[in-house]
Amino acid sequence: MSLGDIAGMIAALAFAFLVFKLGSVIGKAGKILDETRVGLRTTTENVQPTLIKLTDTVSLTNEQLARVDGITTNVSAITTNASALTALFAATLGSPVVKVAAFTYGVRSALSGAGTKSTGGRRRRRG
Repeated sequence: MSLGDIAGMIAALAFAFLVFKLGSVIGKAGKILDETRVGLRTTTENVQPTLIKLTDTVSLTNEQLARVDGITTNVSAITTNASALTALFAATLGSPVVKVAAFTYGVRSALSGAGTKSTGGRRRRRG
């Protein structure tokens, strides 16, 4: 065995060691990729039912909002009708009631002041 053969054998062993280490690194990278794939599959399987439930929740929320919108519209109509009814009541009964109250006040004033001396429409202050 010559010196060149020993150098060739050392180079071959070094190359084999590097190939072995590189294979080990590639194997570990493959395992990492496999774990990543399994993790993504699990995540996908768990996310799909969640998205389906979320879609159902959004649709139920939209239905409830539509109902609330209908209720709000009805309350607005009732408020408008109550306002119109109040205005009608005030216009119909308000003026005659005020006139009757003024008339009865005048009659009471006339009857209670019939026996006393008139002060010219002005009342005296007691004090």
